[in-house]
Amino acid sequence: MTTVARTLFDLAEVAPYGELKKSAEAADRRNLLRMRELEEVCERGRGRRALRPVRRLLVELGAPAEGRSPLEIRFAEFLHARRIPAPAQNVDVLGHEVDALWPAAKLIVELDSWEHHSDRAAFERDRARDTKLLIAGYRTLRVTHRRLDREADQLAAEIRQLLDV
Repeated sequence: MTTVARTLFDLAEVAPYGELKKSAEAADRRNLLRMRELEEVCERGRGRRALRPVRRLLVELGAPAEGRSPLEIRFAEFLHARRIPAPAQNVDVLGHEVDALWPAAKLIVELDSWEHHSDRAAFERDRARDTKLLIAGYRTLRVTHRRLDREADQLAAEIRQLLDV
């Protein structure tokens, strides 16, 4: 039996984007769509024509904006505009929730707003977590509003290089 995620990926190879999106929305209404499964199918489907429409679908059908911080929303828009593959968002890695993860590249992006990372305890906790993840083979890139505003092109190049895309 084929999963809904795999079926959507295969459909993206042959159908127009509108048809793919309608099918995904129908699966979602029936509570059959698992975004994480769709992300995993993308990880395994390198080089396939379906990647671009499915990644677009992942961005468009992603978590509702109300539950995400303004920086998370900006970062998702930044990735989409620069055609950088969508990461898994707000997932657990070694007991820590990370903001963005590309599992195959073992790349984590932490989105640091001054509001949530301005005290000494948070600063120290973040560095200890980064070290634990680094020892396990994960690389953590920290992104701020300032980097998105002033260094967007450089940041995009760095992410592409770390993802090897």
